[in-house]
Amino acid sequence: MVDVSPKAVTAREARARGDVTMRPATLAAITAGAVPKGDVLAVARLAGIMAAKRTADLIPLCHPLPLTAVEVTLEPDAAHARVRVESRVRVTARTGVEMEALTAVAVAGLTLYDMCKAIDRDMTIGAIRLVEKRGGRSGVYRRAGEG
Repeated sequence: MVDVSPKAVTAREARARGDVTMRPATLAAITAGAVPKGDVLAVARLAGIMAAKRTADLIPLCHPLPLTAVEVTLEPDAAHARVRVESRVRVTARTGVEMEALTAVAVAGLTLYDMCKAIDRDMTIGAIRLVEKRGGRSGVYRRAGEG
């Protein structure tokens, strides 16, 4: 594990995004609350938050961090038959929260898949990426073309 003790404790934030594409009928079932396993968006949101908090247990050599905020949003997009997953994670620490933000998106997407696989095995989880990070020595990073 990298020694971060010489680094300054600063406020840090990261945002990540990903998409789960599916059949239009699957998205309609999700938005109508008609998926047999329950409220897909609420459960996936909670799973993403829980995953961010457990990132150091999942990713080898990742520092455990005292997260101060984790937000996960899931937005249905009927025009593209997908659910857009986004996370925002904050901490005041010596290292950043990019891995926590990415883990939140990945696990929220996996949970969405798990809850809907009985009605659509063709779903695709993809385009998981860091959108923005703030804090620390490297300052601000924003992925081009992302809002």
